[in-house]
Amino acid sequence: MSKEESEIPIEVKEEEPSELSEESFSDINQEESESKIESKEIPDDLQELLEKQKETLATCEEELKHSLADYQNLERKTKSDIEKGVKTKIDQFMLKFISIYDDFIRAKTILAEQKVNVSGLESILKNMDSLLSEYNVKPINALGEIFDPNLHEAVSVIEDSTLDDGTITKEIRKGYISQNRLIRPTIVEISKKSNLEKSEGK
Repeated sequence: MSKEESEIPIEVKEEEPSELSEESFSDINQEESESKIESKEIPDDLQELLEKQKETLATCEEELKHSLADYQNLERKTKSDIEKGVKTKIDQFMLKFISIYDDFIRAKTILAEQKVNVSGLESILKNMDSLLSEYNVKPINALGEIFDPNLHEAVSVIEDSTLDDGTITKEIRKGYISQNRLIRPTIVEISKKSNLEKSEGK
């Protein structure tokens, strides 16, 4: 056997090192970071600070609710005050307007008695009636009613045995209301029974 034939080549297989992907490294780093975070506890002083901040936030929220409620109440009150102010101004204007209206009615009555043509005055009064109706101003019908101090003002009293005490027997000046608000009271004359009739009735 020759020397060359006795030497058989032996192949040595080298193992390639295993490769780790970037994702594998990323997962490992993430797991290490999470484990570190979980292992750390919040310091007591920081925990106390957080609790105080929570209490402060709760207080601020409560104060905000109160402030909002106060604002809404103020808004309602302001709106109510404005509405009252506007109604007062309208009532004051209507009071003056009604006085002028009364003058036109008296003028029409006097001129009609004198057989004067009052068609011009009637046209004016019609327009004035429309304005009163627009603002819901209505006359108070008092004749025959029982005296009501909220609507009427008595300036004279007559004895009348046929009527109940306080019955309105005469309207001296017409009164007006607007949406249950008194613009001007009706000036009236009322009746009363004599003291003798009252004593006999007992």
